[in-house]
Amino acid sequence: MQISAERGDITRVATDVVVNAANSNLLGGGGVDGAIHAAAGPRLLEACRRLRKTTHRDGLPVGDAVATDAFDLPARWVVHTVGPNRHRGQTDPALLASCFTRSLDVAADLGARSVAFPAVSAGVYGWDPDVVATVAVDAVRGWRPQDQGSVEEVRFVLFSDTLLDAFRTALAGR
Repeated sequence: MQISAERGDITRVATDVVVNAANSNLLGGGGVDGAIHAAAGPRLLEACRRLRKTTHRDGLPVGDAVATDAFDLPARWVVHTVGPNRHRGQTDPALLASCFTRSLDVAADLGARSVAFPAVSAGVYGWDPDVVATVAVDAVRGWRPQDQGSVEEVRFVLFSDTLLDAFRTALAGR
């Protein structure tokens, strides 16, 4: 699997799957979540509301992932994952790693070949960018699909130089 990091706007990435750093309620929010909802258009919110009425009545648990169509995004699907919030005492790196591995599981189940990730939990959820980068890169490198997975490319698409530097360092193994 090819893994890279780049600075950019994840809502403009042409890929099979864009991963959304979602809130548990799946109904949009700030940061990456708000940007993805805005760029995907109102049908994304409708799809998330359907999930809340059917399979995820209590919301999406931290560390889990679920897919919807991507609607107006240049991707086929959005995989929503809920990162741990350090401000709420969710400090277990295994929960953060699960965001990346469960997202890859869902992407593989969809038949996706390419996945774009943001820096899940590195924003308002209070995780240090260097820790997020290390956990994310290790999780992706260590991921093994249940069956023969189709994911060939993972791109970390990051909105700041600080995040990009952290991910480049983690990818270099320093």
